[in-house]
Amino acid sequence: MKFGKNFKKISALLLTLILVSLIISPVYGDGEADNPDAELDKHMIYIKSMIKTMESKYVDDIDLDELTEAAIRGMFDSLDEHSSYYNEEEFNELFENVSGDFDGIGVYIVEEDDFVTVVTPIQGSPADKAGLKAGDKLASVDGQYIEGYTTDQAAKLIKGPSGTAVRIGVIRKGYDSMLYFDITRETIKINPVSYEIKEGDIGYIQITQFNSHTVSNMKKALKEMDNKEITKLVIDLRNNPGGYLDEVVELLGYFITEGPVVHIKYADDEIETRESHLKKAKYDVAVLVNEGSASASEIFAGAIQDTGVGTIIGTTSYGKGTVQTIYPLYSLQGMSGMKITVAEYLTPKMRSIDGKGIIPDIVVENKPAEFEIDLSDIPKYSKKSKPELNSVSLDVLATEQILTILGYELEEPDGVMDQESLNAVKEFQKEQGLFAYGIVDYTTQDALVKALETHIIDNTKDMQLEKALEVLKK
Repeated sequence: MKFGKNFKKISALLLTLILVSLIISPVYGDGEADNPDAELDKHMIYIKSMIKTMESKYVDDIDLDELTEAAIRGMFDSLDEHSSYYNEEEFNELFENVSGDFDGIGVYIVEEDDFVTVVTPIQGSPADKAGLKAGDKLASVDGQYIEGYTTDQAAKLIKGPSGTAVRIGVIRKGYDSMLYFDITRETIKINPVSYEIKEGDIGYIQITQFNSHTVSNMKKALKEMDNKEITKLVIDLRNNPGGYLDEVVELLGYFITEGPVVHIKYADDEIETRESHLKKAKYDVAVLVNEGSASASEIFAGAIQDTGVGTIIGTTSYGKGTVQTIYPLYSLQGMSGMKITVAEYLTPKMRSIDGKGIIPDIVVENKPAEFEIDLSDIPKYSKKSKPELNSVSLDVLATEQILTILGYELEEPDGVMDQESLNAVKEFQKEQGLFAYGIVDYTTQDALVKALETHIIDNTKDMQLEKALEVLKK
């Protein structure tokens, strides 16, 4: 049944307070002097009477389990944006995201053309070993056809306990029939660290998240740099949302010499200081940040900036300067959990960055590549037509403009599907492995949009990275 927003929040909150009290409150003697929760008890008496009235007077039946979860969520709505309640399913997903571990086959997937499609299998994962490839369309899971499923819906079917088997059916370009893969699930450990050598003597290390495997994989990257006697490093934290505090503190110990790397200020104004014990720094560092760099990423960047051991380059970071702790909860509905803000972190020089972010030492913005045709002028496909020879429409204009940007030889786009435009469409379809018949069907439209996005990325200079390399060369 449905409840009004306020009804759900207020009534559910009252019920939750009662349930929590029954579970965790100790027994006290008579009198308020013996009961430190006396004020809370007064409210709970009122709450209990309200719940009883609801049960006896409300027009429909009241589901107390549903009411309880709504109440808890209402409680967290009154706190800051980073404190949250998680039911059992959400709590498991939270731990997977933060820890970097999950049980499954190990693929990155997206929704594309009504199918969940493999972006890439994780290197060394069961999916990789079994032979799944980028571009494979997941058509069935254990005999259940999943066309039209979302990535979340598909993931629930694909995931399962380590050691169990799952049968995946895929549609692959160049094959007339579906391919089947019998895959045994494993515990997948996400490696958030990748690295390479730039311009001969500068190491580039990208950290996508501070999960439980960040430091261990960073050690491997640094060992590789040491073996090649590379001491100039670009640390790319762009779009890194953060993660574990302990991981970033330990990692800073490889770059910052003896002294504080972060201060943690708790609700009672107690300040805990985490320190590095490194005797001598060996790396010259440039750190890349942007508006997607948050939390632990900002701790790293703030420490590098305050101690002067490196240069921060990019755009102002997100500005999440608070610390959350995750607590498991054992409720009547099973195991759930909460993430609650317990402290604010401060940089080594006691700077607060919550809501402010880290302002780079050198501000550099990446700008999209410029093309002969303004990208904002390209109409979006209506998804109501499939242009063919002699068609006249905005969908034809979009097709011609995209093909022009991609380098196909066309005269000025005019929205008319003439023979020249038709030939260009056929050529594009052939190169994409599509049926080359010149009709701009929905699959071709999607392929054109995707090809344009890839072309834009490939032709956009990474000015932030270029500046970092320039700084390190000096």
